Amino acid sequence: MNRLLLTWSDAGTLGPAPAHQGRRPEGDRGPVLRLLDQEESRYDAIVVLTIPAGEAPSQALVERARARAPRVELRVVDVDDPSDHAKLFRALGKLSAQLKRAFPQAAWATDVLLSAGTPQAQTLWVILVQAGILPARMLQVIPAAFVPHPHPRPVREVRLDIEGFPEIRALREEVVRLRAEARTRDVVLVGESEPMRLLRARIARVAATDVPVLIVGETGTGKELAARAIHEHSPRGRGPFIAENCGVFAEGVLASELFGHEAGAFTGAAGRRRGVFEQAHGGTLFLDEIGELSPRVQASLLRVLQDGTLRRVGGEATIELDVRVLAATHRDLGAMVEQGTFREDLYYRLRGAIIEVPPLRARGGDIEILIDVFLDEVRARRKGRGLEVTREALRRLHQHPWPGNVRELRAEVLRWGVFCDHAVDVGDLAPEIAEPAARRPAGGADARGAEAGGEDVAPLAEAVASAERAAIGRALRVHRGNISRAARALAIDRNTLKRKMAAYGVRGDEAA
Repeated sequence: MNRLLLTWSDAGTLGPAPAHQGRRPEGDRGPVLRLLDQEESRYDAIVVLTIPAGEAPSQALVERARARAPRVELRVVDVDDPSDHAKLFRALGKLSAQLKRAFPQAAWATDVLLSAGTPQAQTLWVILVQAGILPARMLQVIPAAFVPHPHPRPVREVRLDIEGFPEIRALREEVVRLRAEARTRDVVLVGESEPMRLLRARIARVAATDVPVLIVGETGTGKELAARAIHEHSPRGRGPFIAENCGVFAEGVLASELFGHEAGAFTGAAGRRRGVFEQAHGGTLFLDEIGELSPRVQASLLRVLQDGTLRRVGGEATIELDVRVLAATHRDLGAMVEQGTFREDLYYRLRGAIIEVPPLRARGGDIEILIDVFLDEVRARRKGRGLEVTREALRRLHQHPWPGNVRELRAEVLRWGVFCDHAVDVGDLAPEIAEPAARRPAGGADARGAEAGGEDVAPLAEAVASAERAAIGRALRVHRGNISRAARALAIDRNTLKRKMAAYGVRGDEAA
């Protein structure tokens, strides 16, 4: 088994020393080299991390470490403030994934040195290791003044083996919060269709305010992605983003999840727990499937939204909140209000603004773009082995109504990564996509719905595809096959036009 050492540089940075860094005693070589001085500290590879301001001072440390290991790397982490937990978590989360690929766990045993770096960086090593994100052993180098008394050895392994340590609520909630915040930084609403352009414009407007937002749309359209985009582009973007699905918990459990509880509030409540409202303090709380709330929880939620305060289940103290609430549902809340199953006052409290996420069938021009995005995901999982989609397969994909929306399309593309080697043809598609005739109703009625008078009505996706093909052909003829000019005339990206030409079988030289 090869051994890897992962450590921050202890060589300092250019400019004034940070507040956490004390003056090093005369003759102290620093924790990294003191670790490497030990007989048992023999490594096959060492990765030293630093921020941009520390790159130059760290070069000397790397050169000295090369006498102790055959492979030593200096990696500059793109973080300007090494005391910012969120920035460090995003950077170290990505680095952990890279290290798992470069140094697979089956062949490498990793040690993490806790004694170098800012206190925030040291804390995050503990979180990453204990949460299982970074499989590693944690080491601490004892300052020379305390060896051999009271510490007999200069290096010790840090083991947090208190029973149930990984389940300590504060740690778990911190990991959840940081993971959620890291994900929001990469939010992208994919698509160039007119409905998506309108959606992005509307999100930009509501993000600049602090009003509650009700996000509506069919299942699988990406309502949570829209909520993350609102949060990311809002003044609260540096705060936490917490998402909770209101449809997966029983009433009693949901109240605890939302508002927290005190020890002894109910059977099994062994300790105090913060709810998602408290976890989202200073940021955004996204409540998905809000239409599934029971009347009792609706009343409690309304009180919290009106007062800006809450009491934990079983508690007496009032807790002040600073949270923006975004809610989502695939149900018609207006109809539920009329039926008496959803509180009218809560409905109007939630719908400060309404964002409607369009279904995939209304944005057929985005299908190729989304397929490319999901194929990149397949390519990453298959270690670079890509897939090509044939023209006929793309045509069938355009004809499919996508009742499951973007979620269904992603599942379909990821399935190709399992069952296809090089190309995706019609026979590789799911049966309901490959054989649209199978969707025709019993009794011989045409799926296109022949009405009285014998006139067939084409499915919307097919009509849109036909109109797009005609528009592309016309633009190419006008501009004599010049793809760049045709793309500008159509107000789409050149690469998008090329994808559509391939999907519809349109050749530029034919149009010239």
